[in-house]
Amino acid sequence: MAGSQIERVFNVLENLTGEPRGLPMQVLAEQLGIPKSATHRLLAELIRLGYVRQNPDNLRYQLSTRLVAMGFRYLSCSGADIVQPVLDRLAQETGELVRLGVIEGERQTWIAKSQGARSGLRYDPDMGREAPLSCTASGHAWLACLSDAEALSLVERQVSAVVHEPGPNAPRSSIELLERLRLAREHGYAWVQESSAVGTSAIAAVVRHPLNGRVVGVLSVAGPSARLTEPRLHQLAPLLLQFSEELSVASQASELFN
Repeated sequence: MAGSQIERVFNVLENLTGEPRGLPMQVLAEQLGIPKSATHRLLAELIRLGYVRQNPDNLRYQLSTRLVAMGFRYLSCSGADIVQPVLDRLAQETGELVRLGVIEGERQTWIAKSQGARSGLRYDPDMGREAPLSCTASGHAWLACLSDAEALSLVERQVSAVVHEPGPNAPRSSIELLERLRLAREHGYAWVQESSAVGTSAIAAVVRHPLNGRVVGVLSVAGPSARLTEPRLHQLAPLLLQFSEELSVASQASELFN
């Protein structure tokens, strides 16, 4: 994973993003595939710039809050205030977790959410994570808008980059995945049960730019399978499609989708 100097810097930041307790320098050096001395220089520079800090108790390296603050500043200036009320209303009407993923190149990243469940079982994963395309409703909804060849190629390229343990009902072959995509195209939305994770279900529909029809995002509703049975998922579909259309119209006013 050595790469250029700038690649190494971003690899350090990405590795630390998933480790809130921090990582020892030796582990980071192994992940980067470079000597400890070079890793130490990278970390020292990131500390100087304020993006990384070293925990004085265990000497592990952790992200500072500077990147988080930058993310919030970006969202506050990018039209997230237009999107959030739509997510909040859908979450209130469904009583489940609503998430919005945006499409950037070959990635779909969850960047906003609203939790409708106020008590009982809740499903509430972290934001900022890249959606696994092969086993999530969000992934299937997007892939269904591509040709079969494009979809399979995209999934194959993502497998090596995104580590994710799928649920028991995840597609186990290209044939199974293509069948899920066929159904998603037929219905206009995608749904999964215990595919992304044990005990969870979800339904998703794409958000398109209103002028050119380009897929710019994916709107999903997710929750415990005990509540979101397959009949319930299909019952929610018209509401989901209504809100995805509303987001499509709103996308013109938000930099999140450009």
